[in-house]
Amino acid sequence: MTLKRTTDRPRIDAQEKVLGRALYAADQPFPGLLHAMTVPAKIAKGQILSIDTVAALNVAGVVRIFTHEDFSQIKTTPAARGAYGQPGKGHQPMTAPQIRHRGEPVALVVAETLEAAIEAAEAVTVHYAEEPFSARMEDDGASPEPEASQHVAGDARAALSSAAHVIDVEYWHPQQHHNPIELISTTAVFEDGILQIYEGTQAAAAFAGGLASMMGLEPQMLRGISPYTGGGFGQKNGAQEQSVLVASAALILRRPVKLVMPRGQLFHTASYRPRSRHRVQLAADDSGNLLAGIYESVQQHSRYDGFSCENGVNPPRMYNYRTWSGSDRIVRVDTQTPGHQRAPHEQASSYATECALDELAEALGMDPVALRITNDTQRDPMTGKPFSSRHLAECLRRGAELFGWDRRVAQAGVLRTANGDFVGLGVGCGNYKASMSPSVTTLRLSASGRCEIATSGHEMGQGIRSVIAEELIDVLGLEPDKLDIRIGDTGYAPQHLTAGSWGVGSAAPAARAAALKLREQLGLLTGAPLSEEPVHVQLARTRRPSLEVSIETIPLGKDRQVLDQMRKGIPATSGPEYPDFLAFSWIAHFAEVHVEPSTGRVRVKRFVSVADCGRVMNRRTAESQVRGGVIWGIGAALREAGETDPRYGGVLNNDLAEYVVPVNADIGAIDVDFIEEPDTNLNISGVKGLGEVAMVGATAAIVNAVYNATGKRIRHLPIRIEDLL
Repeated sequence: MTLKRTTDRPRIDAQEKVLGRALYAADQPFPGLLHAMTVPAKIAKGQILSIDTVAALNVAGVVRIFTHEDFSQIKTTPAARGAYGQPGKGHQPMTAPQIRHRGEPVALVVAETLEAAIEAAEAVTVHYAEEPFSARMEDDGASPEPEASQHVAGDARAALSSAAHVIDVEYWHPQQHHNPIELISTTAVFEDGILQIYEGTQAAAAFAGGLASMMGLEPQMLRGISPYTGGGFGQKNGAQEQSVLVASAALILRRPVKLVMPRGQLFHTASYRPRSRHRVQLAADDSGNLLAGIYESVQQHSRYDGFSCENGVNPPRMYNYRTWSGSDRIVRVDTQTPGHQRAPHEQASSYATECALDELAEALGMDPVALRITNDTQRDPMTGKPFSSRHLAECLRRGAELFGWDRRVAQAGVLRTANGDFVGLGVGCGNYKASMSPSVTTLRLSASGRCEIATSGHEMGQGIRSVIAEELIDVLGLEPDKLDIRIGDTGYAPQHLTAGSWGVGSAAPAARAAALKLREQLGLLTGAPLSEEPVHVQLARTRRPSLEVSIETIPLGKDRQVLDQMRKGIPATSGPEYPDFLAFSWIAHFAEVHVEPSTGRVRVKRFVSVADCGRVMNRRTAESQVRGGVIWGIGAALREAGETDPRYGGVLNNDLAEYVVPVNADIGAIDVDFIEEPDTNLNISGVKGLGEVAMVGATAAIVNAVYNATGKRIRHLPIRIEDLL
């Protein structure tokens, strides 16, 4: 079938969510439900000497208080903590008296009511033996790893030494925290010999399998259920610090137990974007051709586990660098483990490299858009392989036209508003890998018109249910209100981690393949090509109540082994490098800022973003994704930073009052457009990811615009008023 432009339609779960009928993990009602609350550690490093629970146990309604003495049997394995195929967290709180970071749980209170659990948790007294610690990468006790990961193509240092135009700059990116609307929670219910775990997770199978390993249970004894996830952005990739504690408590007490972690505690227990430093050296000839790029990053990490530092992976894929040398190094400190946060490494690296590219354009006396187009390429400079599709130059040209880039004046501070504000225009570009994961999909059509599909995927607000529905409607002509889409539940289908912008690139082809197979099977039953009549009517004529098909989808470059990995909850994605090409999504951002001269206040008045993400499956959700990414970019540029207190090892601004994020008053017009060229080299749906690339380059566009307005190069984030006064 020919791929058509998708119809503009509301997201399939919009009414459910607006009316409050969409039940999230913590909304599930169970008789006899107990409420839990953790007691956070008040030191950054040391040992627990004793825990006094007498006052807490006297609180009416308290059922039990658990400590490390109750949970010492819990094991930590790579399978238990892993995400993206990495070992993940190596420290599980409350299995020993050891404290590895401030805020980790040291006791778990379980009570009949939430109020009792909170009151009792506050009444628990813990005595510690403190040890010296370092909570920031700048502190004396921080420990740099001796080895750095390397990314090399050609002799960049030799090219740099002989180049006509060279820049050498350093940028700092702050620690940032996810803060999704849905707080992290765990609800555990032991019923009919099965431990059901409801959690707003991005990886129901890995989550359930990991908890089984930690608790010493057979995998089939646990069922991971993630009905909806109210924002994940990488923070909900694996088991949380409280997950196994709640599951163990429910198993011991034989009653349902629910814990919703308070936001203030999540700043210390959940993953976050780590602080990082980026040195960028670029060289070009008189025509603006990039001769060399040298990129070195240093990134904060915890004392344990295997979260990677991959800041240097994507920048060399952006433009036609003739040579490249990159290195990424980790510095270990005494905090909880950082993790993947929307555009995990791409956000920080694009900020540094796209700002450095603007500095190079100025040194060349060249327009920043022209410099980027001059260095456009259809091949990956690192491997020489072609890209499956790349329309970045078209993104830049279309964006420049929509934005009115021709208004830009190279000299800073020339453009002014009627009231005297400085006006600055900036550009930044980004890319993000186009990955795919395997799926096992069952599609069942009833003669009544109802259609059920069970497949891999998690709804995190990104609209994956709408994507699945679009393919079923396109191929089978089904009615949206007759669809039952079952995802995020290991009881229905094997679940793969939904992250890294591969959700749509995995779920859409799986749904389309299943729909095509059902269409083929129905044609065999009817003995004739299908007509324009509804498919369920044609099925009814065969006197069959239903027709069911199952299909397994395996990503390019993989074999059937990935299906076994998925069934075990082990991530098995492919991309961005495939046998014959590399695949990425691309985006160009244009920002207009106004800066008030006497106060230095910055306002982002207008934004234009043009993305190349293959076929757009749902225009409404796609535009929403890009606008959300841009707003994150505004937050990163002008608002967000986790402030760690070096004296006590905790985040000082651990709430939404002082961890400042953009609000409506901070956001001007955001215009979004798409190239809309299906990438059928990659999959039968022609789709690539959008959620992550939406943010990449947005921060740099704002920072470059601030320079164009003020003439001040600020090489740290966020840009504050005092930087511009």
